[in-house]
Amino acid sequence: MKTGAIAERERVVDDHTERRVRPLRVCVVAPSLAILGGQAIVAQRLIERLRMDPSLEISFVPHNPALPGPLRHLQRIKYVRTIVTSLAYVALLFRRLPRQDVVHVFSASYWSFLLAPTPAVLIARLYGKRVILNYRSGEALDHLRTWSRTALPVLRMANSIVVPSGYLVDVFSKFGLRAESIGNFVDVDRIPYRARRALRPIFLANRNFAAHYNVGCVLRAFAVIQREVPGAQLIVAGDGDQRAELHALANQLGLRNVEFLGQVPPTAMPALYDRADVYLNTPNIDNMPNSIIESFAAGLPVVTTRAGGIPYIVTHDESGLMVDCDDHEAVATQALRLLRDASLVQRLTDRGRAEVLRRYTWPAVHQAWRAVYGAEGLA
Repeated sequence: MKTGAIAERERVVDDHTERRVRPLRVCVVAPSLAILGGQAIVAQRLIERLRMDPSLEISFVPHNPALPGPLRHLQRIKYVRTIVTSLAYVALLFRRLPRQDVVHVFSASYWSFLLAPTPAVLIARLYGKRVILNYRSGEALDHLRTWSRTALPVLRMANSIVVPSGYLVDVFSKFGLRAESIGNFVDVDRIPYRARRALRPIFLANRNFAAHYNVGCVLRAFAVIQREVPGAQLIVAGDGDQRAELHALANQLGLRNVEFLGQVPPTAMPALYDRADVYLNTPNIDNMPNSIIESFAAGLPVVTTRAGGIPYIVTHDESGLMVDCDDHEAVATQALRLLRDASLVQRLTDRGRAEVLRRYTWPAVHQAWRAVYGAEGLA
């Protein structure tokens, strides 16, 4: 009779042999584009690229699965929506995860962490799967500090914690957790690049209307800019809980030439980057906003607050201009500086574009994801 150790070694050898003749099965668990936001967009782009790798078999379980047929109307009822969507999500995890080799779980913070990544991690570990927890929230420090009893045990169950910036690597280390950074990527072929020297006063902001993104600071900065440059224009893409408040603020400030576009799908964003000549970003809390590296790719100079992980991707006066959070006067000052200094614009946009090509394209991150999945030995 074989000992348990011998049997386990043979099982591992058989499993390794099987994986050499079939792709590694990776299930990405993330929000779908029905919830249009940064995580959903990054997840869909990642899935699209990973499916081009013949050594990987990629499947997808959405945090927010749509219920079938007549049951779908339940997802329009507040509170009921959360219960029925959670039940459908957990059922889908139990059905899909047993046949996977690796479970790649996208994660935000607070209640979202409990409702989405926590069940995925627990069920994946129940089935003995390798778990990659891909934590992406700029609110990590407060989340891990104030929700430590629920967050830390789940995080410790993951085989690997992957974050998109060095900022979150540093945050996790404060709690004795090792994380590695794999950055977001942009498809530079889909984002038209335009060299900008003498700028037109056309500004773009595209963050969701949530308090921590502080879009109101952009509007206040634009009021200062418009006093100096009366013909200045502002394009605002986004939507959210603060919609009425922000529209009222624009009226209160007497802003002209402001175009509120509402929620814009990812496929339409390249055209907006091309329309504008300056990108404004004023969050109070953030991690690694994809919009900044997309602006770099488009040749769009960036003025941003230094919230969270932004200083890890922007170097002040080299690849972008940074100011303190909630300082609309400083945002306006730096934006006006760009309008007056063509050499500064050239320096920032050349460096930003070079950073994207070096660090934030698919070839730069593809092998890092393969290594995390354990796919290095596969063709």
